[in-house]
Amino acid sequence: MTYTVFGYGSLIFKPPPHTIHQRPGYVKGYVRRFAQSSWDHRGTIKRPGRVVTIIPWGEWHTLAEERRHEEAADKEDIVWGVAYTIDPQYEDEVRAYLDYREKNGYSVHTEDIYNLVNGKEELIIPQCILYVGLASNPSFVGPEPLDYLAHRIWSCTGPSGANRDYLYGLAKAIRELAPGSHDVHLASLETRVQSLEVDERAGLLLLPAGEDVADSNMEEPQGEQFAQVAIMVNEDT
Repeated sequence: MTYTVFGYGSLIFKPPPHTIHQRPGYVKGYVRRFAQSSWDHRGTIKRPGRVVTIIPWGEWHTLAEERRHEEAADKEDIVWGVAYTIDPQYEDEVRAYLDYREKNGYSVHTEDIYNLVNGKEELIIPQCILYVGLASNPSFVGPEPLDYLAHRIWSCTGPSGANRDYLYGLAKAIRELAPGSHDVHLASLETRVQSLEVDERAGLLLLPAGEDVADSNMEEPQGEQFAQVAIMVNEDT
């Protein structure tokens, strides 16, 4: 049986090694959100950034309604990404690589992958492997106000680079992935972060001077649901 893994975050623009085939497609019943805390790739221990996970559609919207946040999202429950088939002789190596890369709160799941073939939905890969950061994982931060989330992404940087570059790379990849591929949440965040960059260039916003300071122009959301969890090692998803 071939080892095929579905990427919906940075795996789209930073694919796994030893890939012999890749196909665009989507998983049903989920939404993609910047709801995982990231400190060893797109932020720091004292100032974690945000990376994406996928969450069951109904579960996410229940959380968003409870927190009374604006939701920039389609009513659809599909997440576009890329399915990568790995060279069988390197399967163990790539499994170990991905387990390490996705170790902060992500667990292995299997889901069917679909695509549009001649205008009709078709199952292209049954029970494909994917890494999901469930709401129960310790790095899950859940829904946050979009303006706060955009400011967090704009202002954070980690060993893998600026958090905003992760957002821009993912948004661009989804737009170019396949006819019909889209993500309203990504597009909304991208627009907000680009606006912050305009203000930054105009000298209206300054990046935080150190890792231990809060957002200079945006207050941290208050309340138990926004408490920063104990941080474990995070990988760029």
